[in-house]
Amino acid sequence: VVNGPGEAREADLGVAGGRDRGIIFRKGEIIRSVKGQEALLAAFMEELQSLLNEKENI
Repeated sequence: VVNGPGEAREADLGVAGGRDRGIIFRKGEIIRSVKGQEALLAAFMEELQSLLNEKENI
């Protein structure tokens, strides 16, 4: 659980948002910028599944 962009950068996968736009971080790097709350949730879930798939293959 994070509280904003600063903490989202510290997570394996983090999200920060505001006024109809959000950004997704992965291990400190911005990997996506998304417009719209529903699109942000969908994009985050895609990235989460990708991360889980990678961890399964390790």
